[in-house]
Amino acid sequence: MGEHFWLGLVHIFMIDLVLSSDNAVIIGMACRGLPLRERSRAIMYGTIGAVVLRIGLTGVMTWMLDIPLVKAIGGLLLLWIACKLMLSSHDETTEVAHNQTIGQAVRTIILADFVMSLDNVLAVGGAAHGDIWLVLLGLGMSIPLLMWGSVWVARLMNRFPGLVIIGGGVLAFTAVDMCLEDPYVWKWLNPLMLNHMWLPVIAAALIMLWGRMKRA
Repeated sequence: MGEHFWLGLVHIFMIDLVLSSDNAVIIGMACRGLPLRERSRAIMYGTIGAVVLRIGLTGVMTWMLDIPLVKAIGGLLLLWIACKLMLSSHDETTEVAHNQTIGQAVRTIILADFVMSLDNVLAVGGAAHGDIWLVLLGLGMSIPLLMWGSVWVARLMNRFPGLVIIGGGVLAFTAVDMCLEDPYVWKWLNPLMLNHMWLPVIAAALIMLWGRMKRA
């Protein structure tokens, strides 16, 4: 395990930290109609179901990332996510029904986490650079963050908005880095004699500057 492995692991941890906060908000909303005693059971069952779906998504995504242009498209999607994070710490238009049973809450948690985990799996897959062990470790780290830590992260982001800007910069770095790994993008940029290694850093700096201006 060299330096690149540990740097990738830290990168993935930061991505999980950023993207798990919205999931925690959804879980809290889905379970708010349950008695306190049943709430922890709903969170546990919902998280187990969501993790199973996330494993499937991870397997498909790591295979798809080897297809030309998929990394470029994924990178553009991540750039959009980074811009969205600059505007708000969570999607205020998301609505979850007031649930009365554990089954309803679990279904809502799994469905919401499935949709929102596309961002997480895509970002982790890009940051792992095809290393299956990093992908699995990233998936493993997302589980405790999803169950216990992400509510705290969401509150921290609300209290310190600068963390959202930093998170957007991390995603922008990953997005451009993923685009540069696409063979077609590399073939297009190579004749321009650009210093490719600085492009992710520049993108992260621009996104963070834009986010700072939006919040000013």
